[in-house]
This record gives sequence, structure tokens and C-alpha cells, in this order.
Amino acid sequence: MTSYKILVIDDEPQIHTFMRISLVAEGFEYLGADSIQSAKQIMEQNPPHLLILDLGLPDGDGMDLLNFVRATSHTPILILTARDEEEEKIRLLEAGANDYLSKPFGIRELIARVKVLLRDLVNTHLPADILETRDIKLEISTNQAWFQGAPLALTKKEFAFLRMLITTPDKLVMQEVLLANIWGVTHTRDSHYLRILVSQLRKKLQDNANEQRVIKTEPGLGYRLLSDS
Repeated sequence: MTSYKILVIDDEPQIHTFMRISLVAEGFEYLGADSIQSAKQIMEQNPPHLLILDLGLPDGDGMDLLNFVRATSHTPILILTARDEEEEKIRLLEAGANDYLSKPFGIRELIARVKVLLRDLVNTHLPADILETRDIKLEISTNQAWFQGAPLALTKKEFAFLRMLITTPDKLVMQEVLLANIWGVTHTRDSHYLRILVSQLRKKLQDNANEQRVIKTEPGLGYRLLSDS
């Protein structure tokens, strides 16, 4: 277990103190963040195997970070929440959380849940190398792409953009999530980068900007890849 990195995202210093002591004692590598922004920076520089995420953070709702992670990753996420309503828990699970603990909680239960999530991670099959929807096919290991059966020449950023959209066809991917994952967390407001990239992709995918049969633009929000013509 010594190689597993666990990122704890909480703005309460005392939570970090006993979490660090407890997790390190169990042989885990502890990473700590006290905000969404600092968590994103850590994930970019030192990707964790599991996230323990508090919902109440100083720079936003933890749900925003949950959505950010789930746009491109299956990293297990354990939510810490003081919100004990059933509807809230259902919302968290539907958004992609793997498990949750209501505050206050016991450290033994936390450790047990962490071990279960990591056991599931070990037993999970490798992610699919081929992603396919409609006329688009991506091979992740080689960064190759095809459109209507013919090879499709893509830049690294174009490939990354399509990869993010193709994993959740018909669902909106927020422009901030796209920008952070493709260009980095310091570019979440540079929406013109996306407009230029999408314009070039439309030409390659024979997607008229007025009809938008492949890539649907949601002005001011983000983009979705349409699964049906």
C-alpha cells in the first residue's frame, strides 16, 4: 500500500492533522490541499490514486472539483460532507462520487472505506484503449484518430478535446474544465483558445458551424459531442 497517494482536500487544519497522521500510519502517501485551486495544481503535478474531498471549500463548492475530475478521470473520490440529506447523497453518487462520509466521522471507518476504494481500483480493468462514437474513433495509446473510417490528422490539443467529449457523449463539458485539462489551470478564462480549436476541428469533421451536427456549442458554457446526426 506504500505507493498509494491520497489527496485530502479540506480547509480545516485539524482535519489535515489527524488525516495525515492516520493515513501515513497505514502506509499511504499523504497529499494535502485546502482549496479547489491548490488541489488542481497538485493533481496536475503529482496525480493521486484517491481523493478525499470536503464539499465546503473557500474558493467554491467541492462539487465543482468533483465534476472537473470526472470529466477525464476515474480516480476514486470519497466525499466528506456535513450535508446529511438523502437527496444530497444521491446527487453526489450520481455526479460520480464513489463513496461518502458524513461529518463527524471515525477515523477507523474512513480508513476502511479508503482501503475498499483502493481495492476496487486494483481490481478494475484497464480503461478502454479505443473510444468510439458516431463516425469518430480514437486510439488512446497511439493518439491516432479516424473519421468515417479514414485516418484523421489531429493536433495533441484537438485529440485531447475530442477525448474529453467522447467519454461523455451528448453531455455538456464545461469550458473551464476543458481549458484546465488541455491548457492548464492558469488558462480557465482563455475561452478564445477553445473557439479557435473548435473552428479547426469543424473543418476536419465536416461540421458546419451553423448546423453543428457533431460538436454542439453551448455559448458561455461549453461543448458537447452529439451521438446522433
